[in-house]
Amino acid sequence: MRRREFITGFGSIAAAWPLAGLAQPADRMRRVGILLPWPEYRPDVREFSADFPQDLGRFGWLDGENIRIDWRFAAGNPTLFKPFAAELVDLAPDVILAMTPLAVTAVLEQTHTIPVVFAFVLDPVALGFVQSLARPGGNITGFATFDAPIMGKWVQFLKEIAPRVTRVAVIFNPDTAPYAPLLSRAIEVGARSSGMTVMLAPVRDDAEIAEAIAAHAREPWGGLMSLPDPFTASHRDAIAATALRHRLPLIGVGEELAKAGGLIVYEQDFRELPAQLASYIDRILRGATPADLPVQYPTKYSLMINLKTAKALDLNVPPSMLDLADKVIE
Repeated sequence: MRRREFITGFGSIAAAWPLAGLAQPADRMRRVGILLPWPEYRPDVREFSADFPQDLGRFGWLDGENIRIDWRFAAGNPTLFKPFAAELVDLAPDVILAMTPLAVTAVLEQTHTIPVVFAFVLDPVALGFVQSLARPGGNITGFATFDAPIMGKWVQFLKEIAPRVTRVAVIFNPDTAPYAPLLSRAIEVGARSSGMTVMLAPVRDDAEIAEAIAAHAREPWGGLMSLPDPFTASHRDAIAATALRHRLPLIGVGEELAKAGGLIVYEQDFRELPAQLASYIDRILRGATPADLPVQYPTKYSLMINLKTAKALDLNVPPSMLDLADKVIE
């Protein structure tokens, strides 16, 4: 059984674009603004905020010497995106890195001239951020995540490990996941072919999480999906604990969700993302325009299975699924 273990989230990895043949940074101090949806204290966010300057350093951009990085952390509070985006634009940065659709929307409401690089955005064409993947147009480009068809894999994996599941509740916060309809439609397509029905469970706090999961558990053969979203990431412990208490198999994103008791995690392999972001920011700082940098989708995904949770739910994980797993929690 393949047991390649890694930490999902952000990390420092080799940059994708070598320094050879590129002009050295200009003498003047350049500026990069970063708007993140998560709290600063989250381990993966702390790792990213420590490692990302190193990724830029591989291109010759040294924080505090020839570049300054201005950080803003919305901490899962959607009301902070607009004021933080305004603060960053007022600083007149050379480029802004915005993660998740709400952060991108807030920045684009403030500027259509400052270059913007995005990440953690699903279907940027459908959301209206870019004209096309190959030629984004405007002042924005970046790295899309979580292509909607991947939700079909969620359905498949949940059915393979928990074959009796016939009903799936989709947990999300409508205020922080504007792309939820795109994902839910993809889930419904996969669910129909697997003999499952789908219900949406919008939630906005821990009390609503508890109520929605308890209601779903009142009938047999239920399962849960927790959509990728800053809110569900911040409340993953409550979601996982409540699902486990009601004996419902849960699939979602983030290693911490699996550690908290989620059964399955299937998501983009994020190990290459920091260097990819640094490469685009470097190219923009050296004169490239976002309109000419194609939007990229992930090419690698990771699967994590919590065997402790499977045992607690009296589920037998097929050997074929264990062979596919990048990490198994025992």
